[in-house]
Amino acid sequence: MSNIKTPYRYDFVGSFLRPQALKDAKADFLAGKISEDEFNKVVDEEITKVVAKQKELGFHVITDGEFRRSFWHLDFMWGFDGVAHENTGGGVDFDGELALLDDTYLVGKIKAKAHPFVEYYKFLKQFEDENTVAKYTIPAPAQTFQQMIVPVNFESTRKFYANNDELIHDIATAYQDVIKQFYDAGCRNLQFDDCTWGAIVGAAAKQRYASLGIDIEEVKRQLLEVNNLALENKPADMTITSHICRGNYHSTFFTSGPYDTVADYVFAKENVNALFLEYDDARSGGFAPLAKVSSDKKVVLGLITTKRPQLEDKESIKKRIYEAAKYIPLERLALSPQCGFASCEIGNKLTEEEQWAKLKLVKEIAEEVWQND
Repeated sequence: MSNIKTPYRYDFVGSFLRPQALKDAKADFLAGKISEDEFNKVVDEEITKVVAKQKELGFHVITDGEFRRSFWHLDFMWGFDGVAHENTGGGVDFDGELALLDDTYLVGKIKAKAHPFVEYYKFLKQFEDENTVAKYTIPAPAQTFQQMIVPVNFESTRKFYANNDELIHDIATAYQDVIKQFYDAGCRNLQFDDCTWGAIVGAAAKQRYASLGIDIEEVKRQLLEVNNLALENKPADMTITSHICRGNYHSTFFTSGPYDTVADYVFAKENVNALFLEYDDARSGGFAPLAKVSSDKKVVLGLITTKRPQLEDKESIKKRIYEAAKYIPLERLALSPQCGFASCEIGNKLTEEEQWAKLKLVKEIAEEVWQND
């Protein structure tokens, strides 16, 4: 088992653009041209290749690129008892583009069972060596909680849960079980992906919740509660990080706003080991909220965008890192892209070569900034 812990000085969020061979195989499988076994063989082959590429670039963290899932979050939720899904052609608006997502909702109480993602992790883990550690990404408990109380799901959820506190309890309990499943499979590095905090930043979110008659501070309390309850029995030698995002679909975004209004909750009080933070453009605001990060956490600055192919200026990124270090010590900082390259199968608007160029830049900058580390 690798002793390397995430986050590393140069890191990444997790998802990668789907190779053409994988896209073709998925289309053939859905069309009935190849069997599920034949499709899975292609998936295994493409994961093997993407892991080799991560190692070739010199990264110490490896993921499976999320090649086994359609959506960064929903596929994981389908692995719980009580959760169903259906493709109805609907979705969520991302800055003028409709993100096509399966309807995902409750048909019973949420309970853990043997989760398929744990088996996916076992395949990835075989590629660990003395220089690398396998990291697996799953949506945060808060993400599952929010999915079940969005307006379209609220009424059906109330058939099974009289109030949010009961829902929070069952989600947290189910996550505790799955975290233990990952741990027993040898996983020591797990990442929560969490758009819930990014969705409630800024004045627009406050106004939206006010118009619905909902206290946004109570929303923040519930997001923090479900995440921390899920972490209560986390093994001491297991690193769990959280990636906070404002949405990333086909190079578009869901929300904008600085972290100021959520820092007192997630930065100060969420019991994760590190935060991967989106800081690639002006939509993210300034670094001042980093002063609220509790002393037991590290921060990975997502200064390199995955939404556009153009490479950032190296010196400009360095300046931003040192600016962030005014609020949190440099030794507690690291660097990564701001998000994954393909949160959903459609991926962002850049090529695989441009994707790898972004990661090479992350590594080069990190090695120059933390050259003595």
